[in-house]
Amino acid sequence: MPHGLLIFTVGYVNRHASAFSICNSIIVKHDRNYPVKATDNTAWWLVLPATTLLLVVGFIPLMTVVNYSFHDIFTLPDKYWVGAEWYREIIQSDRFRNSLGRSLLYSTVVLAIEIPLGVCIALAMPRRGPLVSVCLVILAFPLLVPWNIISMMWLSLVSPETGVLMQLFDSLQIDFNWKLNPLHTWILIVLMDVWHWTSLVAILGYSSLSTIPAPYYQAASIDGASRLQVLRYIQLPKMQRILIMCALLRFMDSFMIYIEPFLINAGGPQNATMFLAMDLGEEIAAFNYGPSAARSVIYFLFVLTVAWLFKASLSNRQVAS
Repeated sequence: MPHGLLIFTVGYVNRHASAFSICNSIIVKHDRNYPVKATDNTAWWLVLPATTLLLVVGFIPLMTVVNYSFHDIFTLPDKYWVGAEWYREIIQSDRFRNSLGRSLLYSTVVLAIEIPLGVCIALAMPRRGPLVSVCLVILAFPLLVPWNIISMMWLSLVSPETGVLMQLFDSLQIDFNWKLNPLHTWILIVLMDVWHWTSLVAILGYSSLSTIPAPYYQAASIDGASRLQVLRYIQLPKMQRILIMCALLRFMDSFMIYIEPFLINAGGPQNATMFLAMDLGEEIAAFNYGPSAARSVIYFLFVLTVAWLFKASLSNRQVAS
């Protein structure tokens, strides 16, 4: 580089750097003369009613249950401190481990069916037109049915006398004995849950797909991407946050399932559907308030840990993206 050009470049940079430093000092002095206005936090008082309600209906009952879990309770005013005895007895019992295994297996089976099936339904739905509203209404219908009504509906379908499904099984020469066969009971309960909650995954998945900008699909079409490649590199990455939330919601609900197995077979046959919530219900029905409180705390901590793991996974994916 010629010396004249080098000297000119250095001088140009120094001159503009000096000008920048002068402007910066002027701005700083200007900011000092005019301090920033203090933030008004009075709007936080609007959250006070909701916080108070949450404290009353959530935190106070939880602390009451925690207190009961350390006592042997004959009557509510008549309590005796036993420390962590109930916790040791529950964790070391085969009954608790068996129930925990059944609940985890049930949640795993339900998630393995509902998440992929819900994604497939969401992908198959139309993106525009009058059929969108019709599909959403049909999908929302199972979510509006209460738990106990769903059990009654499916019991009527598998009734030996008038059940449509039972007549279909008889015509196909299938011996579907949900009262005495543990596997058939599991199949019935899983089918009930899949019918009830797959719509939630499909609706949330469809809402996530609707937010994908059209240029993504246009770029994929220009690059000649196949349908599977579009699913893998565009749609599933955009749906992953929603799918994690769906998995968390479905796990928390399926892990503490109670009404369906109770109304179907009351934990039978051969304790095949004796899940954690069923054990807790039996303890409460037997007026064993201390052990039932300890079971409630253990279940709460387990679900809280799983929710934290899901939250950590979601946060890591957000940082990675």
